[in-house]
Amino acid sequence: LEVTPHTSGTIIMSTPKLLGIGNPLLDISAEVPLSVLEKYNLKPSNAILAEESHLPLYAEIEAEYDVKYVAGGSAQNAVRACQWVLGESGAGSTSYVGCVGKDAYAEKLRASAGGDGVHVRYLEDPSTPTGTCAVLITDKDRSMVANLAAANNYKASHMAEEAQQKLLSDASFVHATGFFLTVAPECLVDIGKHTAAEKKMLVMNIGAPFIIDFFTEKLKAVLPFVDVLVANEEEAAHLGAKLELGSDLKEIALKAAALPSECSRPRTVIFTRGAEPAYIACEGNVVETTPAVVPKEEIVDLNGAGDSFCGGLLAGLMRGMPTAEAAQVGHHVATVTIKTSGTSFDGKTPDYPR
Repeated sequence: LEVTPHTSGTIIMSTPKLLGIGNPLLDISAEVPLSVLEKYNLKPSNAILAEESHLPLYAEIEAEYDVKYVAGGSAQNAVRACQWVLGESGAGSTSYVGCVGKDAYAEKLRASAGGDGVHVRYLEDPSTPTGTCAVLITDKDRSMVANLAAANNYKASHMAEEAQQKLLSDASFVHATGFFLTVAPECLVDIGKHTAAEKKMLVMNIGAPFIIDFFTEKLKAVLPFVDVLVANEEEAAHLGAKLELGSDLKEIALKAAALPSECSRPRTVIFTRGAEPAYIACEGNVVETTPAVVPKEEIVDLNGAGDSFCGGLLAGLMRGMPTAEAAQVGHHVATVTIKTSGTSFDGKTPDYPR
């Protein structure tokens, strides 16, 4: 934390800054019957990139179901959640970079993120529409189909511009997800080299099993620069299989934490496990943190729980909390999210000190 002299002569602590980078998407969320998933060969509780066969899905759910539009994209969700936790005392602490189109959807995203207190620096691509993500909710599970569109066109040259370089220079924390490896992996490696050299903290959420399975080399290229790696239990199992780290989740976490690193601090690996205790591995030790129990009847939508966990985790780390304590903040934010539709914090207040 930075120490800032106050005019009265007292010393106040200012919040360090966070920069998020990722694929900004407008979530189009709807409760649908299983027949919709079957029609498009989709699975519950899964996330994929849209193929040509999925493209009619977006118009179909908008025409036939009651849809809700929510600012999305995993990293953007996490940054919004982080800013919500930081509150007014952390105003101006969070920024986000990604690529959008020049259209009404982009304005919805900008207004939503800005309304949550996040400073966005979008690269605009007027030739491509803003990316969307169909969020299909079936019995509280969600299947996500992302049509990256403009988000897929992010260019490293945008990050190289003076305005974005200042955001990176000012940030003590950087957050990204594995989804960005599908777009601009070299850009993420360059950011990682910066955070490692400057002793900053890069927190990365893997995001989905397909990142591990199909973008393995790109993930391996950025891992040496990752200070904190977050994954859910399914992603953890895929990581163990693909990198030959074993099948026991605690063993995988310990071995992933011990992989070669360029960082100034030992790597921490966090595996969330839904309502079960999360595993936090660092320097040969594993500790567990337990989320609060949420009655099934209070669960509305599991979409965004992982993003919200990362947002709370980041806020805790930015406040100087030990990792396990910061993870408890993450658990709390995730429980708030699953009681609502989509990653939305309107009208809600964290019930712990900020």
